Formats: sequence, C-alpha cells, structure tokens
Amino acid sequence: MMVRITPQVALSRRNFVTGAAGAAALLGLAACGANTTSSSPSTQAKKDLAAGGAGTITMWLDAERAPALKDVAEKFKADTGIEVKLVVKDFAAVRDDFITQVPTGKGPDLIVGPHDWLGKFVQNGVISPVELGDKKSGFQDAAVRAMTYNGSIYGVPYAIENIGLIRNTALVDSAATTFDEVLKKGADTVAAGKAKYAFLVGLDPKQGDPYHLYPLQTSMGVQVFGLDSKGEYDPKQLTLGGPGGAEFAAKLKEWGDTGSKVLNSNITGDIAKEKFLAGESPYYLTGPWNVPDMQKKGLKIAVDPLPKAGDKDAQPFLGVNGFFISAKSANALATNEFVVNYLTTEAVQDSMFKAGGRPPALKASFEKASSDPIVKAFGEIGTKGVPMPAIPAMDAVWADWGATELNLIKGLGGDPAAQWATMAATIKGKIGA
Repeated sequence: MMVRITPQVALSRRNFVTGAAGAAALLGLAACGANTTSSSPSTQAKKDLAAGGAGTITMWLDAERAPALKDVAEKFKADTGIEVKLVVKDFAAVRDDFITQVPTGKGPDLIVGPHDWLGKFVQNGVISPVELGDKKSGFQDAAVRAMTYNGSIYGVPYAIENIGLIRNTALVDSAATTFDEVLKKGADTVAAGKAKYAFLVGLDPKQGDPYHLYPLQTSMGVQVFGLDSKGEYDPKQLTLGGPGGAEFAAKLKEWGDTGSKVLNSNITGDIAKEKFLAGESPYYLTGPWNVPDMQKKGLKIAVDPLPKAGDKDAQPFLGVNGFFISAKSANALATNEFVVNYLTTEAVQDSMFKAGGRPPALKASFEKASSDPIVKAFGEIGTKGVPMPAIPAMDAVWADWGATELNLIKGLGGDPAAQWATMAATIKGKIGA
C-alpha cells in the first residue's frame, strides 16, 4: 500500500514495492489445487465461463506482484480453459491510465492497486462491486471497510499496511509511550555520543509528509474527515480545522527547524533511511517496506506502538491493497470467478505476502504471517489505524495540508494557529464542505 501530495503523493511514498520481513522465495502454488478452489469446475461450468465472453482475462499489476500470481493464473487456466494475462505496468501512471482506458473497452479486466484509488474509480464508473458472500468474514474488518464505498464492496483486499515506530534496540532498550518520552530517550543517546539524531522521519522537501505525521496529529484529536451515518468518510465534514488543530500546528513549529529540530525539513525519506541504517538514530518513523534493508544491515530492531503527542490514540493511516474488477470486463463472469474464488484463498494471499511483505488481509494468512514479531507488531499497530480516505475530495486536501505543515516545520509564515486555520478554510472552499 505509497502511492505525493495528492493521494498519489502519499502512495508513492509508501511505494508499494519493496518487500518487508519475508521478501524471500515466493510460496509455491503449483500444487495448491485444494487450497485454490474447493473443487475444479465441471465441464459444464467451464463452458459457461467460456461462453461469458473473451477467452482471456487481462490483469494490470506491478512487477513485484506478477510472480506471486503466476501459479494461480496457470491453475485458473487449467480449471477453466481461460488464460489470465498478467501485464506489468508503471505504477506511477496506472491509475489514470485505467480510468482513461476502461470506457474505451481497451482497458484490462482487473487491476491491482491501493484502496485510496477507490473513490476516483467509482466516480468515473470504471469498476464493479464484488460480491464476497460468506468469504467476507474471512478478511480483517479494516480491510473490508477500506474497500467499501457508498455501502458496496468494490475490491478484494490482500494486504494491509501502516507505519510504526522502529527502534534500534542497541541504542534504546525499551519502548516509550508518549512522543515526549521518545524524544527524551533519543536526546539521551545523542548526548551520550551514541547517535546523531534523536528521531528520524523523512519529509518531502516541497510538501512535507502528512501521511507519516498523521499519528501525531490524530493523537491531538485532529482527523481529516468526519463520518456519515454509514461510518464512511463524509466530504462535507472536513475536521482538519477542528479542536486541536492550532495546538498541533504549534507543535510542528516547536519540533521544527527553528525549534528542537526533531523534524528536519532537510531530511528526505532517502536520507532518513540512510541515517537509520548507519545507526545514527534510535528511532525511525516508517513502514514495513524499509524493514528488509534494516535486516540486511544486521540492525537489531523492534517495532513499537506509535507514541502519543496528545491524549488520544495515535492512529496511522491504513493502506489496503487489493484487486478491482473493470466495469467493462470482456468476460465479467470469468473475472468474477477468478477474483472471488481464486484470489481470496490462503494460498494466494500467502504468496502475495511472501512477495511484498505487507501483513495479509485474510485472517488465516495473517495468523501465519504474524509468527514474525515484526509483522505482528505492525498488525497490532494497524488495529488502531483508520483507512486513508478514498473519497475524491481527498485529492483537494494533500497539497495545502502538506505545504502548510512544511511551512510550520521550517518556521515560516507567522502564527501557527492562523496558518492552520487558513489551510482548513482553503481546503474547505475547494471541496465545498
């Protein structure tokens, strides 16, 4: 799940590419007949699927996930006679290409992507709802919630991701509860000459990073949107300007370049990672996508619960990755069969975890994956998280939100409370809230 100051901004920061704790060999699916479907389709079922349209299903996906789906695609062809063509696409452009291509009939039958594309997809009428039936209960609630829009489920989830506080246990031997405690422990390691930075988080030099800073913000009571009666994000309820916003803005300035320098506008994501790998800080606020390089480096790490900057729970954004069905699929019958009865299995979800390292969305697969303490820790942090808003109005939020946070961190623009209020008013005007 990171697809930079549009929803694409946050998503490309996560990158949805590098694997985490288990980015080793892919789990074999070649002999997974019983795990992939309850039974092979009958001859009549094969005929029915073939009669439903094209004899080939096309899926757009990134290079990382293609190998993980190769065997299940072959299994589906053996069972049904219908080929699943896996087409590797440039992730940075694939969302907009899909929206453009589907209405022309030239797009794929399926696409792999993050849930926060959902609003744009539904708004443009390019995906169809998915009927999970009794399979719904097999998935983690947060994953299903993220794939739900206007009361309908539009995607089959396979992974959930969120950030955590990674701690170098050689520098700090125990977890902290509050952000102040984190900073104190970090400052102590710097004072003792064991580290150069008390705390690290990567910031975009032009847009800051609202995604990574969101847990600190929510712990001070500031969400982005309120919820409607169905529990879905309501674009008419922009809550960024609500209570706690001015206080958080003041904290950003206090932690920034003209204050304690805990948040350093000159430290990008790449620099933060480099410094942590070099053992120059006990703390790094990041996600599972950076864990493999830490392990290769031989760092001894722990994933701590996200610390509170205020008196509320620190809630990270959840990114849920899944499979979406084109509204113009050339063989909707076969595509639905493949998505609902093949891609929902443990074997496939296990394989996707092995390929990408994100905690699986399927409960049974997550239970196995969580034997790894790193995966388990990220999963536990995610239980307090909230899905990144997938509503189209979110597109109008990122730029002003990120730019304002960056100004505050740099100590620019005058009064923090006034800057935050101006930001909220500007965004409200853009989305008509």
